[in-house]
Amino acid sequence: MFDAGTTPEDAGLVSLRDLTEADLEWVAQREIEIFGLSAWSPSLIREDFLHGFSRWRGVEVDGVLAGYAVYGFEGDAFHLMNLAIAPEARRRGLARVVMGDFLAEARRLSAPDAWLEGATTNAAALALYRDHGFEDVRVRPRYYQPEGLDALVMRLRLRD
Repeated sequence: MFDAGTTPEDAGLVSLRDLTEADLEWVAQREIEIFGLSAWSPSLIREDFLHGFSRWRGVEVDGVLAGYAVYGFEGDAFHLMNLAIAPEARRRGLARVVMGDFLAEARRLSAPDAWLEGATTNAAALALYRDHGFEDVRVRPRYYQPEGLDALVMRLRLRD
């Protein structure tokens, strides 16, 4: 389905949708594959999906899930809590599609800022966020556990 060097436009029909409870097992499997020891547990995924104040979004190519994101208000901050693209679907612009959706939702809800954090070791993610206008705010030492990786907190001002 995915060939090296393809973009969303030539990889097939790319669409976004809200995830359903039926998607949670797929998400849990991908969490482990992508994030290893830092993965959200299946119980945390289910609890947040069923009872949290988050929006769970999936990106599909030709009707097949290729990635997901979780975002919404945490207190008064609109926050990207998770963004993951399946390894076989990376480098096709899908994360950019998801980021556009995240920012459109933030603007639709009139959030003053959009917030996220990324591992300081994840150069590709940090470059994506900076390309969307996010600026470095601070480092949270050993934020990602159990690996003890530092997180870079980033913010995009959406209105003055």
